[in-house]
Amino acid sequence: MRVIAGSAKRLILETIDGMETRPTTDRIKETLFNMLNPYLQGCYFLDLFSGSGAIGIEALSRGAKKAWFVESQKKPVECIKRNLIHTKLESNAQVMMMDAVTAIRQLKTQGITFDYIHMDPPYGKDLERQVLMELKDSCLVGEETEIIIESDLDTQFDYVESLGFRVIKEKIYKTNKHVFICR
Repeated sequence: MRVIAGSAKRLILETIDGMETRPTTDRIKETLFNMLNPYLQGCYFLDLFSGSGAIGIEALSRGAKKAWFVESQKKPVECIKRNLIHTKLESNAQVMMMDAVTAIRQLKTQGITFDYIHMDPPYGKDLERQVLMELKDSCLVGEETEIIIESDLDTQFDYVESLGFRVIKEKIYKTNKHVFICR
């Protein structure tokens, strides 16, 4: 896995051994960031369920002002920190070792509004719904905030309107999809 573009272009990122995480392939990451690239400069980016940190690092490499990485497990957090040092992007990053809902509650107290909130939770555990429920009335989500969820093909998002969100776009791949949600 590598950084696709920007200041850390072509740098190889470390991944986590084992089945604890499921890295986004370079092809899917490139497709996602080709859609986001015109809007990343100077943005605030929240990467929930960060794994190796590849998504948030790509955002920083392409000009995000600051990225927050949220991961609950120790080995992935250590990997994120090493990848940030390797890419020389650590000064614009904050790594939080905790579950996503706890992180959202903590970030609410800081009054940050994110431009992008990306999440790639473990599939089949309904974690995206829990996170969206926590975000529904949150200052973290502004009128322009895009929430991007990577999920399996079977995950349904028909409930988001009841939380005050709407699906604005879906990008479907062979084995998974990106769902773009906003207020």
